Amino acid sequence: MGEEISTTEFDREDFVRFERRLEIETAALRQLFDGGLSETGYSWGLELEACLIDHSFFPTPINEAFLAALGDDEVVPELSRFNVELNTPPQQFGATSFTDALRRLERLWAACQAAARPLDGRLVAIGILPCLREKDLSLANISPLKRYYALNHELMRTNRGVPFDLDIHGREHLRTRHADVMLEAAATSFQVHFKTPASEAHRYFNAAQALSAAMVAATANSPLLFEHLLWCETRIPLFEQAIAGVTGPAAGHPRVFFDADYLVDSVQGCFRENRANHRVLLPIVFDEPDRALRHLRLHNGTIWRWNRPLVDTDASIPHVRLEHRVLPAGPSLVDMIANAALFLGAVHEFVMRDAPLPDAALARADFYLAARNGLAAQVHTGGTRMAVRDYVLGSLLDLADAGLARLGVVAEERRLYLGIVHARIESERTGAAWQTAWFEALDCNPYDLTARYCMHQDSGWPVHEWDWP
Repeated sequence: MGEEISTTEFDREDFVRFERRLEIETAALRQLFDGGLSETGYSWGLELEACLIDHSFFPTPINEAFLAALGDDEVVPELSRFNVELNTPPQQFGATSFTDALRRLERLWAACQAAARPLDGRLVAIGILPCLREKDLSLANISPLKRYYALNHELMRTNRGVPFDLDIHGREHLRTRHADVMLEAAATSFQVHFKTPASEAHRYFNAAQALSAAMVAATANSPLLFEHLLWCETRIPLFEQAIAGVTGPAAGHPRVFFDADYLVDSVQGCFRENRANHRVLLPIVFDEPDRALRHLRLHNGTIWRWNRPLVDTDASIPHVRLEHRVLPAGPSLVDMIANAALFLGAVHEFVMRDAPLPDAALARADFYLAARNGLAAQVHTGGTRMAVRDYVLGSLLDLADAGLARLGVVAEERRLYLGIVHARIESERTGAAWQTAWFEALDCNPYDLTARYCMHQDSGWPVHEWDWP
């Protein structure tokens, strides 16, 4: 989805050609799993989506001018003109790999702020911007790239031109209707990528599914949308409902979803399910060999699982990696790196120990309850049900510490980043809790809240050390 395309409209023959290539490449993927995919080494990387705002804390649609001023190919446009995505190169695990990643992200973030300042802008990393207005989410603010126009056109065509209904019941109730794909631009995330041996990738997928409820509760930072207090991580129902009317050939197959089942023996199951259940949206036909999997990868990029397997054939040896999409952007850079350490360590140790998986239906239900209720939710684990807070403090942090140790991360590094998570959970001071407390203390003023949030984010301190009302 990150590549530009040459057209915005397609005919029936485009879809027929694409479907034919997709069928061939799904078979080619099976052959790659039989001996052509990487089976050695672990590495990780991250993507951070951020909002561009002006001095009044409103979204400012300047990403073209901003990117031209910045001139760094690690920062790319997102769906809206007021969003960008920051990427850092994948890296091996090592003694201080999280501090190394934090320093790299800090340098890139500082360069972005310097480029935005002369444009009366700045970046903020937050799951959903409190000052966001419905009128900001119009096609006038879509990034001027053909792939985004085409995506909007095909999503609306698939939905027969019917607007998308947003109906979120949380602390308050928000109901509205939107006529295009731009609702997606309201949600920004921090995505962690984990490259694993291909033959073991399904086990990491399953572990990520089992741990996602605890992860979303521990990291929640999106309690507000259009000045309504909703879920602790409102980004979850927002993104799902933003294109909820768009399903595959069989009813009940949305484009954004938490998988209902675990994988049995390979992540190939996800790619087979993609082809069987999800209509092609962007039928761009590439003149490349089947082994490159260009059509399979493009199709996968238009299906947004909360834990999404990816196949990358650009390296000398093709590999599989897991994209963990449940984490919101923010509250601080160090919080996000700590969240990455928690997930990567915990999911690795979960697989190494061959820990028992909770029932898949319960894991799925727990995920949505945790997104709604945060640390007040409960999760099923090891045959029991317990409060998320108790599970994180009593089990998940120890799991993450052991997993990071296996991956070569030194004790001081583990204590630093997992200690940030421990302090956040023990004090129950997540980003969502901080935003909720200040929104109410400031008489529901989203501008004062955003100003205070930006000031604290600039300090570099983790959220549990921010000022609280």
